[in-house]
Amino acid sequence: MKKFNIRKVLDGLKEVSSSTPSVQVGPQENHLIQETLQSEHFQLCKTVRHGFPYQPSSMAFDPVQKILAIGTQSGALRLFGRPGVECYCQHESGSAVIQLQFLINEGALVSALADDSVHLWNLRQKRPAILHSLKFNRERITFCHLPFQSKWLYIGTERGNIHIVNVESFMLSGYVIMWNKAIELSSKAHPGPVVHISDNPMDEGKLIIGFESGIVVLWDLKSKKADYRYTYDEAIHSVAWHHEGKQFICSHSDGTLTIWNIRGQGKPIQTITPHGKQPKDGKKPEPCKPILKVEYKTTRNGEPFIILSGGLSYDTVGRRPCLTVMHGKSTAVLEMDYPIVDFLTLCETPYPNDFQEPYAVVVLLEKDLVVIDLAQNGYPIFENPYPLTIHESPVTCCEYFADCPVDLIPALYSVGSRQKRQGYSKKEWPISGGNWGQGTQSYPEIIITGHADGTVKFWDASAIMLQVLYKLKTAKVFDRNRSKEDKGSTDVSDEDPFAIQIMAWCPESRMLCVAGVSANVIIYRFSKLEVTTEVVQLLEVRMQYELNDIESPDGGGGGGEQTSAHPTPGASPQTSGPPSHPSTSSNNSDGGNIPCLKVRSTPLKQSAGYQVDLVVQLVWVSGEPPQQITSLALNSSYGLVVFGNSNGLAVVDYIQKTVVLNLGTVELYGSNDPYQRQPRSPRKTRQPSGGNGLCDINEGSATSEDRCKSPTSVLTSNSNLQQFYNGGGRGAKMSRKLSLPTELKPDLVLLSVCPPRGANPLDHRDNSFSRSRSSSVTSIDKEAREAISSFHFCETYARKGDSTLTPCLYVGTSLGTVLVLALTLPPAGEQRQLQPVIISPTGMLVRLKGSILRMAVLDSTGSQLPPAYEPWYEPNVTADGEEREKVRKRRPVSVSPSTSQDLNENQYAVVCSEKQAKVISLPSQTCIYKHSITETSFILRADVVQMSQGVCVACFCANGHIMTLSLPGLRPLMDVNYLPLTDMRIARTFCFTNLGQAMYLCSPTEVQRITYSQDTCENLQEMLGELFTPVETPEAPNRGFFKGLFGGGAQSLDREELFGELAAGKASRSLAQHIPGPGGIEGMKGAASGVVGDLARARIALDERGQKLGELEERTAAMMASADSFSKHAHEMMLKCKDKKWYQF
Repeated sequence: MKKFNIRKVLDGLKEVSSSTPSVQVGPQENHLIQETLQSEHFQLCKTVRHGFPYQPSSMAFDPVQKILAIGTQSGALRLFGRPGVECYCQHESGSAVIQLQFLINEGALVSALADDSVHLWNLRQKRPAILHSLKFNRERITFCHLPFQSKWLYIGTERGNIHIVNVESFMLSGYVIMWNKAIELSSKAHPGPVVHISDNPMDEGKLIIGFESGIVVLWDLKSKKADYRYTYDEAIHSVAWHHEGKQFICSHSDGTLTIWNIRGQGKPIQTITPHGKQPKDGKKPEPCKPILKVEYKTTRNGEPFIILSGGLSYDTVGRRPCLTVMHGKSTAVLEMDYPIVDFLTLCETPYPNDFQEPYAVVVLLEKDLVVIDLAQNGYPIFENPYPLTIHESPVTCCEYFADCPVDLIPALYSVGSRQKRQGYSKKEWPISGGNWGQGTQSYPEIIITGHADGTVKFWDASAIMLQVLYKLKTAKVFDRNRSKEDKGSTDVSDEDPFAIQIMAWCPESRMLCVAGVSANVIIYRFSKLEVTTEVVQLLEVRMQYELNDIESPDGGGGGGEQTSAHPTPGASPQTSGPPSHPSTSSNNSDGGNIPCLKVRSTPLKQSAGYQVDLVVQLVWVSGEPPQQITSLALNSSYGLVVFGNSNGLAVVDYIQKTVVLNLGTVELYGSNDPYQRQPRSPRKTRQPSGGNGLCDINEGSATSEDRCKSPTSVLTSNSNLQQFYNGGGRGAKMSRKLSLPTELKPDLVLLSVCPPRGANPLDHRDNSFSRSRSSSVTSIDKEAREAISSFHFCETYARKGDSTLTPCLYVGTSLGTVLVLALTLPPAGEQRQLQPVIISPTGMLVRLKGSILRMAVLDSTGSQLPPAYEPWYEPNVTADGEEREKVRKRRPVSVSPSTSQDLNENQYAVVCSEKQAKVISLPSQTCIYKHSITETSFILRADVVQMSQGVCVACFCANGHIMTLSLPGLRPLMDVNYLPLTDMRIARTFCFTNLGQAMYLCSPTEVQRITYSQDTCENLQEMLGELFTPVETPEAPNRGFFKGLFGGGAQSLDREELFGELAAGKASRSLAQHIPGPGGIEGMKGAASGVVGDLARARIALDERGQKLGELEERTAAMMASADSFSKHAHEMMLKCKDKKWYQF
């Protein structure tokens, strides 16, 4: 064995944190583990974002590349190709994307933003980048139009003018269509902003311009004047052409559609009110809601389609938003679940002057994306292959597992595939562009999300993809139909009584355990067979924390929370801290043994997948509702589930369906309790203060969003799932019941757990966060109650100096203590069913600053010892005893054998709290490494993770830093200031997993995945999909006779003549400024690696070189022309002067 080298340890720890970490060395340590992980193994980068784009605002589709783009109100851009090909980009300004336009089949996209900037994105690289930007200074952009195969982009503004931009150089043309020139004397007033621009499909020289006030102008680009003007007395929302270019249709604010002939002045040839009731006396139909958008699509062999959004009559109150499809004489009204943001009709041709042949409609809703099949009767929708349903019910918690057993994903997929809905379109998903990445990452990854409605979803997250595997509805276990009267007394949260709070999952045995917000724990087994459970097994547990109440001087003692109290409150800084108890809605006066939810009494049909094995419920105790569960763990090898809250912990044997242990936190300490607490005394029964303190789990989330701007000053303390708390004073207001919109709801299905010792209470402005149950906050309320914050099952040395390993349970508390419970388990087989499990507390292992977040055990070589587990077996097979016993043989945990005689340290316990990490040598229980992770902030999430080169601790801090520490030496390996904690959602959903993967919810609808592994960062470029694939543009329609009539082919040259600098001159400098984007060579260097990148770089370099050569050529040509003209003039002069004598000049 190597000698323990203290200098190396100190070197590794030198100057690594604001406080000097102290290193203690036990007396008999004589080995130093060689740590394989180095800082060069770590690099942090975002990998991929999944889910529905949050708050979408615009959409575009490339009909040749078959790529869909969606822009959002926060300036995000999401691109979707075939299932598995998706990409996320962000405009730096964060302004809303008001319009998107593809350069069809060019691998480029133009975006227009609410801050009046226009950007050109290059989609020919795996991570798209901006090539050019143009920022308008004096005018506001309202509408953009880029004709197919044209390089001139029309930009309409709020003032009613139209500017023209060359998309290749992103320079403004001097050609401007001014509003006053467009309308001339046809209107006395300003026509309003430009709401539509498009060119006549049959004549590119004619442009139709729609003004908001109701005026439409047909503008002749060559003669620079209006050919025709069409006026209607209702505001216009959108305009669409018939493909022959002789008619167009407008949609209006009174719910009407008007169809116009381009040569017909004055009046529309037809006015339709799709949803208006037609009065009998021939009057105008009553007005309806505005038709926000209309599309007019023709078919070769049938009637045209008119598709519109909006336009419902005003008396349809409560009716859902609709898309209307008018086809010939039939009108179909398709109801949507959410308001419509935009829709696009997908057509067979990209050419506007051909029969359009529409086959599908993509409808972008506020919270969903729906694609409708126009070719099938009844217009069925396509089954959406993208993972856009993360937010179906708000996410309340999640867990991430990399490197799972290989048979898990197929097993979950096979039971999940039976849950699919029927009635989808039979056709292939129409958005099918791009190509998958060539990723070599092969290990299975699973993400589990828990939701506010009690559902749990399993997702396959392998190889930077995401798809839903299986959905479990935990609310099925409970009776939903509660009578009105008892509703108040049983609901912890009126909004979401079934919300999932914590999940514990054992991938090997497939056992699942979930803790709900109504203080319930449900244990599930996985089965491939359907079964009907006659009676759902139920255990009711009373958890109580009874210490002497101190009557406070203001007489509010009865209203305070039951909590630990000192004889002189606040005298010891150890536990003083403001209250942070989630209290519950309680109108229950007698308050006895009632659970918060009623388990169903009727038989429960359970299909293949997760089937309920046991329900454990905490019940009301003497007028007190049960405290929410703060920690949960399960071990399939021992057959135990353990959960804790601010009162104590309970261990349940799910094989025998019994409670093995139910202890208050104080009793865990036994005689060596570090805190001075009052002896027990019979509690006075008191009436709960009925309606004044019904603090909901959603309480405070309205303010938590804006409260989180500076996490270090606001979030003073946290536990794995922590809510802000209030320092209170006597003036604290009653906690109010807040009913919240769904976006905010998930922001607070957070537990409130105790602040650590010495936490500074927040200032008194935070009264809305008062956790007190009475309006007068008592001295008792200022006490911190010690909650159980984490658990870890392991086989280790239970007591100091032990020589044998025993199954143990480590218990971490919110005051930073780790306690050890030794487990005595009956032998496997029949006896396990009959003999009791015995649990004995063996005292305290270690104390840290701050709440304990994570514990783990390493063997003598520094490798992580996973908890023992039992392999999965089919629970519903009625095999004979022997068979079952064989299957249920417990796998022993491998422990490195102790070779030396003087009992070498065989194991290391790793403990991480909100503030620091310690490594304890076992069985001597000496702290050999200690590292202070953060002084000013606190850690929200810590995990002990397996990297391909070794084990480390990964931490996410409330100040936005992501850090990794080596094990067992706790050397800092990486510290990146990744993102400031802007909302509690990130704090609640952030998780690390093995092999350098991590994730969090970056918005209510989206999951952001990141990696902290150098290997993954290097391979990322290969793993990402390609958005652009070389595709031939379809042939243009043969126009025959019309071609000659309208001058079809030469039209694009005309534009160059009209808009180019020679004809139109230069645009005003002050109108807009050109900003070159990072997407040129510089962007490429960082974004691309490998052969593809080199090719792309070469291509861009050639393009740039070509551009420069082109400019040079132009300059040379100009010089030659001027030289030519000079020589011509000189020659003429010479001829003129040849015969004249000098005196004749």
